[in-house]
Amino acid sequence: MSGECSLRVLQGAVVAGATAALLLLSGCGASQPRFRNADQEAEAEEEVRFASRIREEESREDDRKFDPALWKGRAGHLLPSREDVTPAGLNRDWLLLEALSFLGVPYSYGGNGKDGIDCSGFTARVYRGGAEILLPRSTAEQFRVGEEVERDSLLFGDLVFFNTTGRAPSHVGIYLEDGLFAHASVTYGVTISSLESTYYRNRFLAGRRVVAGSREAKQ
Repeated sequence: MSGECSLRVLQGAVVAGATAALLLLSGCGASQPRFRNADQEAEAEEEVRFASRIREEESREDDRKFDPALWKGRAGHLLPSREDVTPAGLNRDWLLLEALSFLGVPYSYGGNGKDGIDCSGFTARVYRGGAEILLPRSTAEQFRVGEEVERDSLLFGDLVFFNTTGRAPSHVGIYLEDGLFAHASVTYGVTISSLESTYYRNRFLAGRRVVAGSREAKQ
């Protein structure tokens, strides 16, 4: 599947509504709850503290919502190309298909699978399954991986980080293109949102580019 084809898939899937998230605990981007260090514990406390505010603000944002069912249906008929590689060395189509396979999965704090997942769990699973890259588990740790990328220089596959709780960074997703990114939303579960929506535009921190085969990618 070419980059142009991927863009058509993204642009053709816009519909109203989204699948509601099932929350086990609130917040986003912490490690598995039983195995947190002191910094991750503080991060988790902030996430839980601000979870209700995040849900309220997300529900009011001027964002376009994408129907996970439509995306899953399209993904099942895509044949990825081995040649479509990003400048960072990531296979664009494999990464996209891995991200699409999680659409509609409910948000679950500390979750790491198809029954429930949080934001950093989602990015870690997509990178592992779509690029064979092992990312650190928490949002804060992922923010230290790779090289910083300005917003106007984002490329497909870059990690995008946000400050949603006042303790930055507290949310992470994967940039697709045309201003869109995939992520595990507290309110909507794994979905696709726009960087131009008021909520995410005002909270964007930076992007990070992980190069396949780099020292950081092998951590």
